[in-house]
Amino acid sequence: MIKELLKLACLATAFAAPMGYSASRDNIMVVGSSTVFPFSKVVAERFGKKTKFKAPKVEPTGTGGGFKEFCKGIGLAYPDIANASRRIKQSEFDDCRSNGVKDIIEVQIGYDGIVIANSVKSKQFALSLRDVFLGLAKMVPDPKAEGKLIANPYKTWKDVNPNLPGTKIEVFGPPPTSGTRDAFVELAMEGGCSHFDWIKALKKTDKNRFKAICHGMREDGAFVEAGENDNLIVRKLNESAGSLGIFGFSFLDQNADKVHAATIDGNVPTFDSIASGDYIVSRPLYFYAKKAHIGVIPGIKEFLVEFTSRGTWGEEGYLSEKGLIPLDTSERREIARRVRALEPMPASALTMH
Repeated sequence: MIKELLKLACLATAFAAPMGYSASRDNIMVVGSSTVFPFSKVVAERFGKKTKFKAPKVEPTGTGGGFKEFCKGIGLAYPDIANASRRIKQSEFDDCRSNGVKDIIEVQIGYDGIVIANSVKSKQFALSLRDVFLGLAKMVPDPKAEGKLIANPYKTWKDVNPNLPGTKIEVFGPPPTSGTRDAFVELAMEGGCSHFDWIKALKKTDKNRFKAICHGMREDGAFVEAGENDNLIVRKLNESAGSLGIFGFSFLDQNADKVHAATIDGNVPTFDSIASGDYIVSRPLYFYAKKAHIGVIPGIKEFLVEFTSRGTWGEEGYLSEKGLIPLDTSERREIARRVRALEPMPASALTMH
């Protein structure tokens, strides 16, 4: 009993109004991934219209930036939910726990593909993962010396692969704080550098060097960090017909009149190819909620239920119309059960994968 009273006292202190904040907050605060933002935003708008609660405030801060704010603490000053285009890292989970954010509800909402696209004014590219790595890596294998790296010398895509156009390599992509960037280097860049046997072998013998080689992006102007705003990338692609851009499939789907995607290893990113796993550069999408905020900030549990309802995230739900690739029925059913039970992810969850 004493322990429970102490816990309630700590929560009351945490939710006392900090300097610059009102004594209460009646809207849900959501931060994080720019990829998950459009999905979260449409759920928030519908939630605000169909319930007695205010529409949640959703801000696209990037996955890394979202976790940084989310994990700062419990209370009115801190976000209730963090969207993420990758799973929370162990370091971020530990940071949350050290700041008192201990009961976190993890919700995988579906899948998204990462596309490399260019303006519809230009011919579509047909790239391999090997091409992607050689075009964008900071250091690449020396073609004249096995096991040696050199600073990336390639200026055009034709330099990378004679079958590609002689267009200057200029690719607009997300910054290091983005979950899309994390997923891109793990799926596309690692996939490409693993075509070189001696680099692939490093994954077992020298994991840090493997990561440094495969994740290192060019800094000579060929790869341009374009921030978290995918609309800016689309605008850049239309201004420079030869340029390429990296963003999520859902955004491609919504801008099909302006950009089209390259094939990767012969596969076109489509709803079906991502759902089936044929399109290899795809990743799961998540959001995370603080259990301690439920019952204090109005509507959080109801918002979680709305997001995980069949009519929202199911195969014929309104989010699939926005480009979300749904989980299969059994996965959705289990996640929805955990959400309704408000089950937090266990501390061991990340070490089990």
